[in-house]
Amino acid sequence: MAILHCDLDAFYASVEQIRDPSLAGKPVIVGGDPTKRGVVAAASYEARKFGVHSAMPLARALRLCPSGVYVSPNFDLYRDYSQRVFDIYRRYTPLVEPLSLDEAFLDLGGTERVNGPVRPAALRIRDEVKTDTGLDLSIGIAASKVVAKIASDLEKPRGFVEVPAGREEEFLAPLALRRLPGLGPSAETRLKAMGLNTIGQLAALPKEHLLLRLGKHGFQLWEFAHGLDRRPVVAPGEPKSISRETTFDTDVDNQSELEGVLRHLARHAAKNMRDQGLHCRTVNLKLRYANFETLSRSHSLAKPTSVEDDIVREVVQLFRAAWDITRKIRLVAAGVSNLSGRPRQQSLFDEPPSKQEAITASLDRIRDRYGWKALTVGPAGDLEQRDWRREDLPE
Repeated sequence: MAILHCDLDAFYASVEQIRDPSLAGKPVIVGGDPTKRGVVAAASYEARKFGVHSAMPLARALRLCPSGVYVSPNFDLYRDYSQRVFDIYRRYTPLVEPLSLDEAFLDLGGTERVNGPVRPAALRIRDEVKTDTGLDLSIGIAASKVVAKIASDLEKPRGFVEVPAGREEEFLAPLALRRLPGLGPSAETRLKAMGLNTIGQLAALPKEHLLLRLGKHGFQLWEFAHGLDRRPVVAPGEPKSISRETTFDTDVDNQSELEGVLRHLARHAAKNMRDQGLHCRTVNLKLRYANFETLSRSHSLAKPTSVEDDIVREVVQLFRAAWDITRKIRLVAAGVSNLSGRPRQQSLFDEPPSKQEAITASLDRIRDRYGWKALTVGPAGDLEQRDWRREDLPE
């Protein structure tokens, strides 16, 4: 198996620098007006030197980098560039698993007769992306997803790291714990309290010890620390569910803020569903508390819907019923499942689209033409909310 993890470097900010060459070499921060509420969607490498990073509040970014160039996100443009990059990937293999607009796994196993050896083929992919789009791409190559992902992040920008099969543990051992995907700050703190600082030290522990301390999550971390990851690269098919989530830079217990974020996430998940001609029967909510305890709630509707207002309302009701108001929240997610295509109208006597469906369709047309900022729907308290979500998870 030859798995590539391909990750575009500072993607949103790099696209902005390509779009406007005068921004080249400047600290570009994508997120919008830093004097208003919002978070950093991306930061160029010039901005990162000041300590600015994605998911950071814009107000803090402004304090760290007052000389930065702050631009509003242009997701339509980012999607266009992403599509061009993914078209290059698919020329090499049909096994392309998107993780976001700027990140994907590729499986080049068995393509040698067409592409030649894996390493030169991967280098050609990186060069073609640069030539066709102007974007820099970092690539990690390994026999498993987790090792390939870690490898791609080690020599950015324009990194290229290959980990030979059988040498995964040797490669991982000296790396810091935080390099492990899925290892959050809370778990890292608990492991460091046990005297563990590197992946190798984690791998040396008996897995039963981690199971006792961290539960099933500990077993997965133990496997990852040994470079073990049985997940194949899977090209996307018909979605079973669609969701959007965000992790806050600092834990939140403000109900108005949390509900505003959830409304925003629910609207985007619903729009993605409608873009694929789908309706949902079930609305889903996920909350993760500051201690990483995660709970999920769902509610099945009487009949399938694509109406945005219905979906948003159900998500907020689920949240109000589920949240322990004495606890701060680290992550929220909203989504839809039990998806199906729109039933065809069989005759003149069938029920026509409802008024709410017509309103939702009008909203979609406005957003498709003028962008999400052209029209904001919701309580007045939501009007200053920015785009918290990572709008980069194609379904």
